[in-house]
Amino acid sequence: MAPAPSPINSQHVAVIGAGAAGLVAARELRREGHTVVVLDREKQVGGLWVYTPETESDELGLDPTRPIVHSSVYKSLRTNLPRECMGYKDFPFVPRGDDPSRDSRRYPSHREVLAYLQDFATEFNIEEMIRFETEVLRVEPVNGKWRVQSKTGGGFSNDEIYDAVVMCCGHFAEPNIAQIPGIESWPGRQTHSHSYRVPDPFKDEVVVVIGNFASGADISRDISKVAKEVHIASRASKSNTFEKRPVPNNNLWMHSEIDTAHEDGTIVFKNGKVVHADTIVHCTGYKYYFPFLETNNYMRVDDNRVEPLYKHIFPPALAPGLSFIGLPAMGLQFYMFEVQSKWVAAVLSGRVTLPSVNEMMDDLKLSYETQEALGIPKRYTHKLGKSQCEYLDWIADQCGFPHVEHWRDQEVTRGYQRLGNQPETFRDEWDDDDLMEEAYEDFARLNLINFHPSRFLESGR
Repeated sequence: MAPAPSPINSQHVAVIGAGAAGLVAARELRREGHTVVVLDREKQVGGLWVYTPETESDELGLDPTRPIVHSSVYKSLRTNLPRECMGYKDFPFVPRGDDPSRDSRRYPSHREVLAYLQDFATEFNIEEMIRFETEVLRVEPVNGKWRVQSKTGGGFSNDEIYDAVVMCCGHFAEPNIAQIPGIESWPGRQTHSHSYRVPDPFKDEVVVVIGNFASGADISRDISKVAKEVHIASRASKSNTFEKRPVPNNNLWMHSEIDTAHEDGTIVFKNGKVVHADTIVHCTGYKYYFPFLETNNYMRVDDNRVEPLYKHIFPPALAPGLSFIGLPAMGLQFYMFEVQSKWVAAVLSGRVTLPSVNEMMDDLKLSYETQEALGIPKRYTHKLGKSQCEYLDWIADQCGFPHVEHWRDQEVTRGYQRLGNQPETFRDEWDDDDLMEEAYEDFARLNLINFHPSRFLESGR
């Protein structure tokens, strides 16, 4: 990626969303010399990390006209990864020992993550760029620029022109629902993890939870504290799987996938087991959805693949005026937001150039062909898995950002191994103190913390 021959240009940029992606995008864009306006429909920073007890009236999210609740955070949620590897590179997510109201655990609650994001926004004066309670209604290209139409909570409408738009609006608000044969006649209640907050509504019920990764594992155990029985249906399990899990209340069973649902209220699993269930909870992820984006049909979401997108960020024919931050699913989310934002900011200023449209499309075609040859379904296009560091390092090279640290990469790898092997205890029992020590020594060496690393290394948990 060669430096651009033209002088660095300052662009007028709209950032959609003031969550973890939008905050760091705004910072990096301003650092690069751009003028930035961040638009967010909520009253505060934090995006999906802002907990609310409110849920949508349509618990499956099937009605496109429903009022949207953007948060998917449940009350008991704690992070799935150690805090050290979650933070932005130059603003470590370390305990705030000087504030007794803060959560100092290595796997803190969602409230601590929100507090971290608020600290970040304060440290870098980001709120002065944000228009809160502003809903984006339409984003579209106009004569080489971008029109953004919005309305405020007070009912005022805005129609503005920007040089570029950076989409940081997340993808955890449009539920993906499992397809179950016979579900149309099944009489029970269905909901999605997006609408889950507390276990109380499931008291004394027989509940089927579909999905056993992060949210599914958490929610099934949370519900089992009050439910009569909880049955987990996992696509990752072998077809004959049937295991009783004694933790936490000896009322939790693991199954393979659901085979059929019946009008008498029964659910039949592929292992042959039958349960009479009251509620099904879909912990089955989310769909990419950008209802306000109009690109004359150039862009689309096909089987949860957002296309066409060069390196999951730039739509070739619309680049660099339109970009997306945060689409890939990976453990190093905040780090990804930061390095993607640095690249977008550098491209917009002209300090770094993109390949031609044809070259970007050729690269994209090759990546799709490779994915197909490996037998990876289209719906997993944005799930990078073990290739996340290779992807992040490639982007880092484009904009002169350091590669992912060894400890950060390994904390994610070993953290997910613990999640799979010890789902009940992984947040409070770990075996990677060596990585934690490496992280804190790194923070100290770079003068990112003003205390000796032993302060937290010795306190351990």
